[in-house]
Amino acid sequence: MQCQAQLQRSTITLKGSAQIVTQYFEYAVQSILYQRGVYPSEDFKQKKEYGIMLWVSNDESLNKYLSTILSQTKAWLETGKLRQLVLVITDVNTSEVLERWTFDIETNQEVVAGGKPPEKAESEIKGEIAGILRQICASVSFLPLLDTRCSIDILVYTDNIDEVPTEWEDSDARNIKNAEVVNLRAFSTKVHNVKTMVAYKSEDML
Repeated sequence: MQCQAQLQRSTITLKGSAQIVTQYFEYAVQSILYQRGVYPSEDFKQKKEYGIMLWVSNDESLNKYLSTILSQTKAWLETGKLRQLVLVITDVNTSEVLERWTFDIETNQEVVAGGKPPEKAESEIKGEIAGILRQICASVSFLPLLDTRCSIDILVYTDNIDEVPTEWEDSDARNIKNAEVVNLRAFSTKVHNVKTMVAYKSEDML
């Protein structure tokens, strides 16, 4: 008798994929803020997600800020309009951009247009996300120490939206000149494909 283990495949709807990607953004940003020491470590608590232990913030103002942004980005994901989300870490004293974490999003436009939703095992998606979050945790091994007080901004790039929410404002790209760039792993729900990378000022430039 021959037995074969199979992954449980699930239909990934546009809304379901948007929820998965939004949750990834939340935990990725929280992990970056903790690992890079942007907020005090005592402001974070541990939480198990994707089979690994992550750090999430207790800071009410930060969580409210992230919630406002992520609820809107989720809506743009659901309409296939979101192209990129960028977390910018800036020196408070000089306004110089020290790190720029970029999340590029490619959307399956056939699904947006009402095509048949694809199938993929949720466990496979979670495994891919866990791998990226582990890379974020390990990023302290190559990123320069942030030994100054920092602030954050989140930039969002979209395709042809009719109306911008009043709490959003235009911004420049906040690029880093002659930056070092490291590409992290990607993950895919088969509706959205998300690539993560970080650009930073090398120690020679500091």
